[in-house]
Amino acid sequence: MLLQIGQKPEHDFHEPIGMLEDCHKRILFFLKTLIRVSSEATTEPLNPDQRTILEKALRYFRESGPRHTADEEESLFPHLRRIDSPEIGEVFVKIDSLESDHRWADQQHLEVDSICRRWLDSGVCPQPGLDQLREILNNLLAFYERHIRLEETEVFSAARALLSDSGKEAVGQEMARRRGITSERP
Repeated sequence: MLLQIGQKPEHDFHEPIGMLEDCHKRILFFLKTLIRVSSEATTEPLNPDQRTILEKALRYFRESGPRHTADEEESLFPHLRRIDSPEIGEVFVKIDSLESDHRWADQQHLEVDSICRRWLDSGVCPQPGLDQLREILNNLLAFYERHIRLEETEVFSAARALLSDSGKEAVGQEMARRRGITSERP
């Protein structure tokens, strides 16, 4: 995926589930970026390009990651929980598991951020720190590949099928408000 900062998103707040999927693409992009930088790194000082790439990826996870989790846990999942339908019962169990997954990922991201901030502050990352960072990042990649697949194939597909248009619109409006945007239908 070619990702340009500032490019027009594929979906907007009128298509909140699509926006969540777009965010999944960005999560994987920035995670793979961190993996690439850490795998190319040596105990030598960061070069300016590495520093910029590292800072952008960390900023993405620090700022956008929590919003994405809130979009799911405070908007999409509660709207799904309000649906009274036999088809939704199995999805509730998956949602509980996904929320637990989010707590695990949050902890891993805090550790990545801590290691990388020390790296940025000193310009170098000692080999034990690089080894630990690479292990965490590779674990996060395996985690996200499974987690995203479950969200998109099970939960998001249920949301598309079972949420009313007004329910989807409400989710999108909540997501927009979370970002300080008022979302009006054109």
